[in-house]
Amino acid sequence: MATTPDGGRPDEWARHWQYPGVPGLDLLRARYVRHSFSRHSHEGYVLGAVRRGVEDVVMPEGTIRARPGTVVMINPEVPHSAHAGVPEGWSYATLYPSSRLVAEIAEEETTLRGTVAFGETIVEDESTARLIRAVHRAAEEGNALAADSVLRVAVARLLGRHGRTPLPQRTPRTAGARTAAAAREVLLDRMAGPPSLEQLARELGTSPFTLLRAFKAAYGMPPHTWLTNARVRAARRLLEAGRAPGEAAVEVGFTDQPHLNRHFTRIVGVPPGAYQRERARTYKTGGAGRP
Repeated sequence: MATTPDGGRPDEWARHWQYPGVPGLDLLRARYVRHSFSRHSHEGYVLGAVRRGVEDVVMPEGTIRARPGTVVMINPEVPHSAHAGVPEGWSYATLYPSSRLVAEIAEEETTLRGTVAFGETIVEDESTARLIRAVHRAAEEGNALAADSVLRVAVARLLGRHGRTPLPQRTPRTAGARTAAAAREVLLDRMAGPPSLEQLARELGTSPFTLLRAFKAAYGMPPHTWLTNARVRAARRLLEAGRAPGEAAVEVGFTDQPHLNRHFTRIVGVPPGAYQRERARTYKTGGAGRP
C-alpha cells in the first residue's frame, strides 16, 4: 500500500519503490499538498511528470513551475528543493534512473558518450510525460517487458532532444574547489561525529566563511545541508540492507529515529519505515500490484 508522508494525512500519499524487472530504476508516485522537499541532490537522474496541480521546483538557476504536460529533468548531483505551487498541491510520477542506466541507453540510442546531461530542466512534452506515467503503470502491473521498453523509449527520446555531453574541465581546480573537496571527505569519514565549521576550517587551514563560500560554490549547498543529504543516502543503503531505522539513524549521525524520520521524509518523500517496507515487499512479490 501507499503511505501518507507523515503517516496520517489522507489527502497526501506516496509510494517510493524499486521494480526488479527494471534494474537501476527507482520510482515515486505521489500526491503532496503540505509536504515539501528540502534541498538535496541525487546520485542519478530525476525525470518527473506532474499529472495534476503544480509543483514548484527550486533549482540553482531559479524556480520552475511543473504543470501537467511538462517533463522535469534534473541531472545527477544538482541541488534542488520542491513544494506545492498551488493550494491543492500536486500529484506526479517520477523516475529515478541510475547514471549507469542512462549512459547505457545513450550509448545504444544516441551519439552521446561519457557523462551525459540534459540541457534543459523543464520542457513542454505531453507525449513523454505520458510515457513516464506508463512506466509506472506497467511496473505496478508486473509487466517487465512493457516497463523496460517504455522507459528506454522515454529516456532515449529525452536524450535525443535535450541531451548533451558536458565539456571536460580545461582549467585546473581552484584552491577553493580543492578545499571544498577536502572538507567533503572529512564529512564523509566523520559522518556520525562531524566537526563544527570552525573546527573543520582550522583543520583545513582556512577560515569558516571562506570554507562556507567554497563549499557552496562547489556543491550548491552549505556543508551542514550537504551532510544531511549524505546521511540520508547512507541511511537508505542501511535500510535496504535490512537495518532497523533506529539503528540506521544512530549509525549515520542522526540523534534518534524521529530525527532521521524528519529529514528522510523531506528528502526521499516517504518515511524510512515505509521506504524499507516497500523494498522488502518489492523483492518478495516482484513489485507488482497497484498502491
